[in-house]
This record gives sequence, structure tokens and C-alpha cells, in this order.
Amino acid sequence: TPATFKHQEKDPQLGDYPDLPWVSNQELPARGWWDQQMRRNFGDPIQEYDEVLSMWGPDTPPVPPHKALFQLSLAISAFVGFGFLCKYALLPERPTVPREYPYSGLVRELGGLEENKV
Repeated sequence: TPATFKHQEKDPQLGDYPDLPWVSNQELPARGWWDQQMRRNFGDPIQEYDEVLSMWGPDTPPVPPHKALFQLSLAISAFVGFGFLCKYALLPERPTVPREYPYSGLVRELGGLEENKV
């Protein structure tokens, strides 16, 4: 069954304090504020989660997560594709013929296969 969105009630601990929107101060315009650094006017109410939404909180991502994941997978597939291209398509042929030894590659002269494994 699909999940349904339940609108949360106002926190009873806030009382008559205004219910402010969840907007980071980093997304507000840079000019026109009483406090330029914090992007706040004198007397403005402070968000309940000001630690997260202030200018010193975590950065807001400039790219949506699904688009960033798509771009990352595109870059990884291009890197892997370039590796396969270099390994299989751009690999030059051997300039010489591999050396051939008589008697099954000198197995008897080198002491047999079991001694070569060591």
C-alpha cells in the first residue's frame, strides 16, 4: 500500500510562537538585511531549528540528489567505457611472433610441470 502523508500538528511546546517555513538562510538573497552575515533583520523571529537552517549550518545541495546520482553514474560509465576502449580497441598488435619451443615447450628439459610450479 502506498504511504500517505500525515500533516503534523504544531508542536505544543511552541505555544503562540509563529510556525516559520523550513528555508535555509543560505537560499535567501545576499543583500538587504540588517545583519548581512546571518541574513536576518532586527526583530525577526528565529526558526526553531536555527542551528540547521542558519548560514553556519550544512550546505544546501545545488543539484538535486537524483540528478547528482545520474551525473555520477554517467561519469563512472564514461570512465569504464574509456578503459575498455583503451584495453580492447586501441591495443596494438604484437610486433613479433611469440617464441616456440620444441618438445611441448621444453617440459622435459626444464624438469617437468610439477617442478616448475614450485
